Amino acid sequence: MSLIDDIRAYRPFNQQEAADRAVILRQLEADPQVFDRSSLAHMTCSIWTVDPTAAKTLMVYHNVYRSWSWIGGHADGERDLARVALRELAEETGVASARIMPCGPRGIYSLEVLTVDGHEKRGRYVGSHLHLNVTYLAVASPNAPLRPKPDENSGVRWVPLEKVCALSTEPWMATRIYRKLIDKLATVDIPPARMC
Repeated sequence: MSLIDDIRAYRPFNQQEAADRAVILRQLEADPQVFDRSSLAHMTCSIWTVDPTAAKTLMVYHNVYRSWSWIGGHADGERDLARVALRELAEETGVASARIMPCGPRGIYSLEVLTVDGHEKRGRYVGSHLHLNVTYLAVASPNAPLRPKPDENSGVRWVPLEKVCALSTEPWMATRIYRKLIDKLATVDIPPARMC
């Protein structure tokens, strides 16, 4: 199966996911460049990483957004977004031993269309655009060594779930996305011994 088939098979958790799933599918069907960031609306992925007790999540202090946030990145031509998400996790936090949970079709945990305002990155202006985002749920040990990726973030830490929304300085992300991701954890059985 392809990513588009996985997204078609994915069951939305709420109205936001249902609406965003429709947008993502339309763009996947219509834009052959959707996996490249040169497209105005392009594919990205995030990885919501929790400890084995699902009491904490791994967050980074994102330099562009100036907020504590989840981990993720651009597809940049890659169609296996789960692999991209794990790579981004390792690059941005140093955690290389996480395992993706089998939540939905091929591990899809959540879907989002995220607006990105124009900003400076590495000395260049990046125009406003849309991230067509696929989120994966991963489990990792809170004892794994952490390290930031200075060109992307200036901090990495495990955050208790009850503090995530207050820690974010992005109100829409906190109330619409992070709250949803936390609430969805109640629907997932995380095997304590296997961590996957």
